[in-house]
Amino acid sequence: MMLEPIQRTKLDETDDTLFYDMPRFVTHVDELFIQQLTDLYRERLKPNTRIFDLMSSWVSHLPDEMEFEHVEGHGLNEEELARNPRLDHYFVQNLNQMQLLPLPDRSFDAVLNTVSVQYLQRAEAVFAEIYRILKPGGIAIVSFSNRMFYQKAIQAWRDGSEGDRVELVKRYFAAVPGFSEPEVIARPSTLPRVLQLMGLAGGDPFYAVIAERLP
Repeated sequence: MMLEPIQRTKLDETDDTLFYDMPRFVTHVDELFIQQLTDLYRERLKPNTRIFDLMSSWVSHLPDEMEFEHVEGHGLNEEELARNPRLDHYFVQNLNQMQLLPLPDRSFDAVLNTVSVQYLQRAEAVFAEIYRILKPGGIAIVSFSNRMFYQKAIQAWRDGSEGDRVELVKRYFAAVPGFSEPEVIARPSTLPRVLQLMGLAGGDPFYAVIAERLP
């Protein structure tokens, strides 16, 4: 078993749709994290391809100079998604209630998930869907930091170290036959943890776990 039932629980077990009902037009990571993520997209994504931004918001952090054939968005707040200028189309869906995506098999060249994987209670099923909708050779990029809505993150994420969280995302990929061995990019914050807890700026840690759908 990937996770015990208790590890999938949240402190706030109310419907996620209620929690995300009000739009939040803010970024949940700092500018350095965003720059590193945009640079990663610039390096790994290809222009004129089909992109799925899973668990998106009002900004996708895609490079401004890159044009894509189609960018599909998904999230829990329609106002945020409607504000996102990079999305050609979007839909709203609570993945903790329904993991199956209303998207065709092998229809995207890349699937992106930014600072949201910690909220998935049935992540293995969602990663199976990521695999299903990716074209052979398509890439999945899951990025995260140490920030979260604590009451909505699953226990396995809340209680784990940053290294534990990296390993958990790698296990999500490994649970789906047909993904490549995950690649990890890890750039921990250089600020001591005690100073981070005091609220001093030192740069959010940047993590990305990347895998491809094998041909």
